[in-house]
Amino acid sequence: MPVLNLKIAPMQDPERYAALARALTRITAQHLGKRPEVTAIAIEDLPAAQWFVGGREIRRPTALLEISVTQGTNTPPEKEAFIEAAFAELQRQLANGGALEEASYVVVREVPATDWGYDGVTQWERKRARQLAGA
Repeated sequence: MPVLNLKIAPMQDPERYAALARALTRITAQHLGKRPEVTAIAIEDLPAAQWFVGGREIRRPTALLEISVTQGTNTPPEKEAFIEAAFAELQRQLANGGALEEASYVVVREVPATDWGYDGVTQWERKRARQLAGA
């Protein structure tokens, strides 16, 4: 049940958002083992004039991708593979194979299972219910 928040600049054609969402959903499933049907992606684009690196306006496309996952559900190598694949996809789509701004980031945030959930149920309660059903 990951949530991905993607900020990009400069602003893109709306068709790009769907392509990014499909690709990031696939990468999330492939590298982190997350279920696509509960993977949520929010995309926010900003005019280049509202994004600064080193105190200057950006000169190339840039991105900040933050994904929240349940703490302890992924290994460091899985997170590393996700970061590498997600960055490569952002670069491919936003910079047409060229370079993104150097200060473009992919961040994996781990949230305790007690602190979030979906459909009104925490991840901790889901795990507990599975354990009780298996007992």
